[in-house]
Amino acid sequence: MPQPVLGILTLYLNDKGQLEERKIYERMTIEGRKLGLNVIVFTPADVITGKEMIDAMVFDTDSRKWSRKQRSFPDMIFDRCRIQRSKRFEQLRVFRKRYAHLTFLNRPLRDKWTIYQVLSRKPEFRPYLPETAFFNTLSDVHRLLKKKNIVYIKPIQGTGGRGILCIESIGPKLYRIQGRNRKRAIVPSQKLHLSRMGPFLLGWKKGTRFLVQEGIRITLPSGRVHDYRMLVQKNGSGKWSVTGCAGRIGPARSVTSNLHGGGSAAAMSLLLKKWIDSEQKRQEVRREAENISLEIAAYLETLYGPLCELALDLAIERNGKIFVLEVNPKPAREVFARSGDVEAYRNAITKPLEYALWLYRQKNR
Repeated sequence: MPQPVLGILTLYLNDKGQLEERKIYERMTIEGRKLGLNVIVFTPADVITGKEMIDAMVFDTDSRKWSRKQRSFPDMIFDRCRIQRSKRFEQLRVFRKRYAHLTFLNRPLRDKWTIYQVLSRKPEFRPYLPETAFFNTLSDVHRLLKKKNIVYIKPIQGTGGRGILCIESIGPKLYRIQGRNRKRAIVPSQKLHLSRMGPFLLGWKKGTRFLVQEGIRITLPSGRVHDYRMLVQKNGSGKWSVTGCAGRIGPARSVTSNLHGGGSAAAMSLLLKKWIDSEQKRQEVRREAENISLEIAAYLETLYGPLCELALDLAIERNGKIFVLEVNPKPAREVFARSGDVEAYRNAITKPLEYALWLYRQKNR
């Protein structure tokens, strides 16, 4: 009996065929073989039109080399495609629509603003959501600044801390602004009068949709910001489970903690110890963070269809109050490797494979 095939759907980063997560796909192929699951990698551009075949990328676990081989469509598809501004992303839209009848482990989520809106409809989630508004006019920013003193401006789509600004009120009509531009470069701290802030922000958001969000005070004694990345995934029984949670610490002068922006990783327990004195409180916070993450994942799946993993970016105040900053449907895994959590890193790779096998057996009973 042939082994089931999982196709990892991704996008090339450029026209030279570069893949962003090649090493992860190699690990998934190796682990899949151990489980009795064949893994192939492909992009929408690799579909052979008219033949219903794929010119797939296949990793040979013996020779440790990649090659191209024509394959039929896989039994299941694991969509790892992140948003791009390119023709490749338009090809993805066409693929998703044309082949919607295939078995996908996960479906796309909506943008950050939409996710905030749907979560805020549930009374039990509202206490975990920082106050957020769509950045339509400057009055949206001013209104929140009057209430919260610190706000963040974020593009409603995108990853890695790109395009994020932190604005802090520091005096009558005087503000401190710092952040990262759309190439992730740090924008140094600068002071702006109210009269100059308007033109600055309108220029910043030009051509892109942004939201404005309440700023949470998460600056460590070292002066660096920090947050937590919670990964929840479906397991080999088809149930949502916590894979792990790691802390992220931003580099100097950064308002974000993203690893791709120069941040570092630390075990959640070690970072919480620097932040909350009571061991009992730290345990309570961790349990609460895990529970709310699982509840949000299950809820979003009822709205958007099949999901197999989500990463939630969490901010935790010194009193233990938890905020859900973002929900990421295509999470990276290296935060666990860099924090030293070997078990979580391995599980982050293997759980989607185990879930794929469970799903295949359910459909072929």
